[in-house]
Amino acid sequence: MNVLYLLIPLGIVLLALSVWAFFWAVRAGQFDDLDSPSVQILLDDDRAPPPAPPRRPDA
Repeated sequence: MNVLYLLIPLGIVLLALSVWAFFWAVRAGQFDDLDSPSVQILLDDDRAPPPAPPRRPDA
């Protein structure tokens, strides 16, 4: 029964920390655009690939 005196405040602190982290993420823009990153990989890349590095002759 005495363990409740530790677990209840610890639970409240963890809840407050979670709520703070959620609101920080919202203010930081983490949830602004959820759709574009998932389809961005499907878009064509019109840039040319980088040139291959020069080969060294084997000694």
